[in-house]
Amino acid sequence: MQFNERLKLLRMQSDLMQKEIAQILGVSVRTFQGWETARTEPNIEKLIQLADLFHVTVDFLVGHDSLEESSGEH
Repeated sequence: MQFNERLKLLRMQSDLMQKEIAQILGVSVRTFQGWETARTEPNIEKLIQLADLFHVTVDFLVGHDSLEESSGEH
């Protein structure tokens, strides 16, 4: 699963709208939509903020581990 797919999945699981996440991160809705559609990618600062927001690791967001490993569950 790619970054944009994981991001969309996490957003949907959290019951947050794109607009809400964009406001939390201080970016435009269009910027966030670009991340979810793989047109663009966030910088490292925003990537860390996303990981913190969704309580996952940056590794999980970029596809280096599974959700279970990221949340400490095995």
